[in-house]
Amino acid sequence: MNVKNKTQVTMFEFSGLTDDKLVAPFLFVLFLVVYIVAVLGNIGMTAMVHISPTLHTPMYYLLRCLSMVDLFYSSVITPKMLADLLSERKLITFIGCTLQFYFICALAGTEILVLSVMAYDRYVAICHPLHYVSVMTKKKCLGLVILSFSVGFVQSVAQTSSLFSLEFCDSNLIDHFYCDIPPLVRLSCSEIHICTIVTLFFGGSCCVSSVTILLVSYIFIMNSVLRINSVAGRRKAFSTCSSHLMCATIFYVTIVCAYFHPSSSTLKIQEKVSSVFYTVVTPMLNPLIYSLRNQEVKKAIIRLLQKRSHSHI
Repeated sequence: MNVKNKTQVTMFEFSGLTDDKLVAPFLFVLFLVVYIVAVLGNIGMTAMVHISPTLHTPMYYLLRCLSMVDLFYSSVITPKMLADLLSERKLITFIGCTLQFYFICALAGTEILVLSVMAYDRYVAICHPLHYVSVMTKKKCLGLVILSFSVGFVQSVAQTSSLFSLEFCDSNLIDHFYCDIPPLVRLSCSEIHICTIVTLFFGGSCCVSSVTILLVSYIFIMNSVLRINSVAGRRKAFSTCSSHLMCATIFYVTIVCAYFHPSSSTLKIQEKVSSVFYTVVTPMLNPLIYSLRNQEVKKAIIRLLQKRSHSHI
């Protein structure tokens, strides 16, 4: 009879992104650059929205919140991942793993909800432009942001509690580069039924509600835009939505690729690649997309650069 060791693990070890010692330094440099760009981009976007009077609108207030979430989100994962690329053994304590997962889950949930709030903001701006100022007040924006953060962090408490109440007694090797649900569930030697229900309920509720708000908002937006007679008017309306739609699409697609697939060794590699993209690369892309595609942001950047150059003359 096979008797399992019921001693709960106190330390986990990651398999990491790669075992190849020749590839690891290249990945370290690549993701270090990505992380630096993400930090500078999100801090820069937050500061620019704060100091530019032309960006003191609900849309950019929400963008500043998104940049703050992205900054913290990438910082929960990337520094540890970079250190592990240069380490012989990629260790993390049980408490460290719990805290890492909690903040990843909380910030991911918050980002999903903030993206849906931004979709609602674009719906009001385009479909009800005359009532935009009265509907999207500072108080309402603040309330929606607080609600997004509250739901994100509360649902993470439930998911973290259910995941780390499992027993991990067969192995401590996490086949990933950070603490996440699928690899941790695969390690568990206890019943995972309740954990699965909690994960599906809270994770599914956040995703489904957010995607529903986004899709419904953009259906109404498309309907309103197509009724605009002038080509210039349609182009302007689309340009205010394109950056948000691109950021949301990238985030949702990579989450689907990372979590919603059958289990196999080949797809575990895909899971890592998708996870790298939405946890490390996406926080870098969001401020870049808004900087390059949004005319008001580009104008604000130009004004700030001109003001700085004049101050040095």
